[in-house]
Amino acid sequence: MSGDYSRGDSILSEEIKAFRLLTVSRIPSDFRASILSRNRGVASTATGSATSEFDVVVVGGGVIGCSTARQLKINNPELKVALLEKENHLAFHQSGHNSGVLHAGIYYAPGSLKAKLCVRGIDLAYEYCDKHKVPYKKIGKLIVAVEPIEVPRLENLFKRAQKNGCKSIKMVDGSEIKNYAPFCKGLKALWSPYTGIIDWGLVTKSYAQDFKNRGGVVYTKYPVKTLLFVGESSKENVVNNYPVMIESEPSLPKIRCKYIITCCGLQSDHIAKLSGGTADPKIVPFRGEYLLLTSESKKKLVTTNVYPVPDPRLPFLGVHFTPRMNGDVWLGPNAVLAYKREGYKYSQISLFDLYDTLTYRGTRKLIVKFFGYGMKELYRGIWIRAQVKQLQRFMPDLSISDVIRGPAGVRAQALDWNGNLVDDFIFDCGQGELSQYVLHVRNAPSPGATSSLAIAEMIYEKASTRFGLKHQV
Repeated sequence: MSGDYSRGDSILSEEIKAFRLLTVSRIPSDFRASILSRNRGVASTATGSATSEFDVVVVGGGVIGCSTARQLKINNPELKVALLEKENHLAFHQSGHNSGVLHAGIYYAPGSLKAKLCVRGIDLAYEYCDKHKVPYKKIGKLIVAVEPIEVPRLENLFKRAQKNGCKSIKMVDGSEIKNYAPFCKGLKALWSPYTGIIDWGLVTKSYAQDFKNRGGVVYTKYPVKTLLFVGESSKENVVNNYPVMIESEPSLPKIRCKYIITCCGLQSDHIAKLSGGTADPKIVPFRGEYLLLTSESKKKLVTTNVYPVPDPRLPFLGVHFTPRMNGDVWLGPNAVLAYKREGYKYSQISLFDLYDTLTYRGTRKLIVKFFGYGMKELYRGIWIRAQVKQLQRFMPDLSISDVIRGPAGVRAQALDWNGNLVDDFIFDCGQGELSQYVLHVRNAPSPGATSSLAIAEMIYEKASTRFGLKHQV
């Protein structure tokens, strides 16, 4: 719903390089040194043919996988914990290249996991960043009603935010909007000063470094191919008995463990099926395409996040203005079906992924339900002028000469059998003989990054109950 999309560049992308160059003078020297070394040293490549043994293995090197692995070592320092990532680097997909927003918890249904974990998660995130000197900017968010029909929706959103316990929110009259966003015009707005921006890729690597410092082991270039049940665990022989076997490429070592926690984002349903889990909910990949604001005079005016009032009839949020830590301003995104799970261009097509997506009953129902909306999103992706027209609702002075095509990425969206977007975090254990040893994070879209430390706390509590892990701190 927030438009958090991964970008299809290498992890040492131009955006992160630019971030370092533009902000290095403002970053404390001790954290600066850790950032520059973190990409090189945070992960190790698995080699050899020997079998390694661990108490718990976390699969998935994104922000939730790394926060979960870290939480396991914090709560139980004696646990032998490994983190597995299939790519060359951690935070390679959604976690490393998203819109970089710290969400306050405004949009989510009161009582939902999203609402609870986001509100707690943003507090934990700010606390963590202050302690570990991870840079962020608390620049706020303005949700703007530009049409009369949006005003009552905005007022309902304000009531929802109050129920969720969002901090310091207030309603702003149209005449006051320019005090928060000089470029913006609207009828009414909701102001959230607690919303911020951050580089979630750096946060992910900071979590992983903390995990390693506590004795955790990180393997990159380790795609999980098979999960096997190889023997019952017995209380009398629990120390040396590892009932689960993880296999990767033939050249890589096998890993035996007592328990597995999967946090696999775009691949979460595939990994769940390896342990006997169901196909539902299905991960359907949606590509989002941003524009970059190039006008320096207009960039200086975008000092806060500016978002639309969500239309409850539509599946996605709509275009917004997002300042970045490196000084860029992202405009967008749209939302179109991706032809590959990790495909960031129209030309990137996987026949397997496309067949897998289109033969799923829920996808077909979704397409029928939102066919007109989907075609408009596709049109805006092809024609920049159409996207600019949407943005002009908030910035009337914006012109096509002020923008260029920017990053594109893929969002993992869980979809149920009836074509409904799954709107909350989902955890399950699958079925079959492996189920008692496995815990899956099946759906953790935005605000997953903001909620990552709170999600990690919840995962530990679930794992502690299910696996009998003892809290030793």
